[in-house]
Amino acid sequence: MPPGETTDHDDAWFDALFQEHASAIHRYFARRLPASAGGRADEAEDLAAEVLATAWRRRDDVPAGAELPWLYRTAGFVLANHRRKARALPVAAVPDEPDDVDPESMTLDDDRLRRVLARLTPRDRRILLLVAWDGLDGAALAEVLGVSRGGADAALSRARARLRLAWDEETDGTDRASAGASAGASVRSDDGDAQARTR
Repeated sequence: MPPGETTDHDDAWFDALFQEHASAIHRYFARRLPASAGGRADEAEDLAAEVLATAWRRRDDVPAGAELPWLYRTAGFVLANHRRKARALPVAAVPDEPDDVDPESMTLDDDRLRRVLARLTPRDRRILLLVAWDGLDGAALAEVLGVSRGGADAALSRARARLRLAWDEETDGTDRASAGASAGASVRSDDGDAQARTR
């Protein structure tokens, strides 16, 4: 900033930024941190505070009208640094009250989704999660990725296509594994019947 020029990024600006975007940044981290006994919320709060402190320190770099994409981009760097420093986490405590969700089906769905997302590149995963979890639109996604709006739209389209392909491959593999297990059980049953008749 040239000498003598003042910035409108003052305390009131930061208060408004905090009010408008703090919960979105907190959710960004809460969705991406591993679950632990109450630790996820604390870590998410700490990391969100780090992003907001960075926004205050670098307030002259935060573009007017694109604050949230700038915050998400900064959050991505903060999360990457956090993961590099992460150490082994203790196993989460089992809740006292069971819920009505069938844990087996929930685990199967979660595992399938994790396997499908693991097949994607880190960039594709990031793009899809920014849109699906964080609700970014095309312009905000472009700002976070540092590309044009058309580039962001194309990247999202390609990521969605690769997600569909990975999901289809996962579903086909699951169906084949189920069919193979059923066929194997049938063959074992037929062999047992044949052995019983020969005795």
